Amino acid sequence: MIKSRFVIPATVLALTGMLPAAPAFASASDPSWESVQVTGVGEVYGEPDLLTANFGVETTAPTVAAALDRADTAATRMRDALLRAGLTRTDLLTSSVDVNQARDNDGKATGYTVDQGITAEIRDLPKAGAILSATIAAGGDAARLNGVSFSIENDSALLATARSRAFADAKGKAEAYAKQAGRPLGRVVKVTESAPDLPAPGDQIRAVSSAMFPADSPVPIEPGRQRLSATVTVEWLFARTPAPKVAARG
Repeated sequence: MIKSRFVIPATVLALTGMLPAAPAFASASDPSWESVQVTGVGEVYGEPDLLTANFGVETTAPTVAAALDRADTAATRMRDALLRAGLTRTDLLTSSVDVNQARDNDGKATGYTVDQGITAEIRDLPKAGAILSATIAAGGDAARLNGVSFSIENDSALLATARSRAFADAKGKAEAYAKQAGRPLGRVVKVTESAPDLPAPGDQIRAVSSAMFPADSPVPIEPGRQRLSATVTVEWLFARTPAPKVAARG
């Protein structure tokens, strides 16, 4: 006995009401698939807790060996002064060593000049001025202070707050645009963060020598406060709007 099977197309079943109706949403070309993209900014302020000092040593002598020896002597005295003030060796860095031939106005060689850079990180800010003065005095006439800068050593918590404020700022803008457009705001589909706006180190003091600030006269410093900010671009879809129901034909 041969059995025959008849296949009824799904479109026919749908038309006759034999299949359950699927939720009716607007098509992908419908405006309900449009989105709004905005940029938000969040700012926070914090007090610096780290001072970075850029010390220098400059010596001149008839020979390279003599100039290096004088520079090393002055630099050692300055490092010892910093260590006595409570810094550790990990807080100190030899940032540069340069040797150049010195010449007079006629271009005649007169000897050799050695420039050596020492970077120090000072965390005891109330004593920072006194530490700077004592270090300069220890180096004598060869000592230089080429600049200082302030920073926030651990800014993770502050940046997290800035990011939260940036997202809230973006969401507020998106909600305002959605309201103006008469559209409900849907889900987030994209988040892009710009590089955090970190404070640029500023030099408050330049070219200070031991003659300008003796050991018993602390270098005047004011840490002030620093601004950190975050910028985020967020894209929200407008919520999908159900298409109008079509009345069934009788």
